[in-house]
Amino acid sequence: MKHRWMIAPLTAIAALSATSAFAAEELTVYTAYETDMLAKFKNGFEKANPDIKIKWVRDSTGIMTAKLLAEKANPRADVVWGLAGSSMALLKDEGILKPYTPAGLDQIRPNLIDPEQDKAWFGNDAFFNAVCFNEMVAKAQGLPKPESWQDLLKPVYKGHIAMPNPASSGTGYMQVSAWMQSMGDDAAWDYMEKLDKNIAHYTHSGSKPCVQAGMGEVAIGISMAIRGAKLKTQGAPIDIIMPTGGVGWESEAVGLVNTQSDAAKRLVDWSLSKEANHLYNAFYPVVGHKAVNKPVKNYPDVERAMVKMDFSKMAVSRQEVLKTWSAKFDAKSEPRS
Repeated sequence: MKHRWMIAPLTAIAALSATSAFAAEELTVYTAYETDMLAKFKNGFEKANPDIKIKWVRDSTGIMTAKLLAEKANPRADVVWGLAGSSMALLKDEGILKPYTPAGLDQIRPNLIDPEQDKAWFGNDAFFNAVCFNEMVAKAQGLPKPESWQDLLKPVYKGHIAMPNPASSGTGYMQVSAWMQSMGDDAAWDYMEKLDKNIAHYTHSGSKPCVQAGMGEVAIGISMAIRGAKLKTQGAPIDIIMPTGGVGWESEAVGLVNTQSDAAKRLVDWSLSKEANHLYNAFYPVVGHKAVNKPVKNYPDVERAMVKMDFSKMAVSRQEVLKTWSAKFDAKSEPRS
């Protein structure tokens, strides 16, 4: 009885110790993955690593890249997971992404990872552009089905096309870069000036033009093939076109910012695992792991339409290209929300 006064404090200490022992470490993860993917990726990782929790910070590729650059002197992210390869190359050049050799790297497709010796970013998937074409709107408006990029310059499409603003959307920058790398710079700028005459507006989201096409707000959305496949599967009256001339594509990748965090390294490692790649493969037909290869419903044949992309060139020329593009075309951009 005389020691009863000790019980409550000892019980409290034990409870605090237990709470501390089982408190999960929180990782701040910057991403441009589509919002509807985040829960699946978070749940998959946390199930395999119950002592670590993910805190997402999500925005479009352009905005997320700018945020990481602005925070260079005082990084807030532990990991970048799901950002375009061209952005990752730029972040590496700026010293934000740190060289790292993750477990399982030998199982990842070489064309989806950092090509330099001191590798700092690693592909989880490849994502592609496409043209989302609303067949019902087209029929009502008397619009023919476009087969090539040049078709989109026809006067019949004036006011019927939406496209992502490349300064805020990686999807937009990816397609601008694809035109420049496949046509040559001068021809590409000439093409975009002609295309601008038919553009209804530029969006700040890579998936939005396809969503707008699916809803009938525009007939044509230059957008993400993944979004088109999902909307078509859900019943949207759209055709997903891979135009003659080739489409832009990039590797969506992971990279380490906080080298002092073992949890951050574990996340990078897990993101390359076969388990993680099966999650990516639910959305993307082309993923990083060599052994994961399942078709995605309504996803178009991308292999034949891939333009040869130089991600390093995209990174180096990004600022100049976006400055020129904005001066020429930004007046038609939607207001930022």
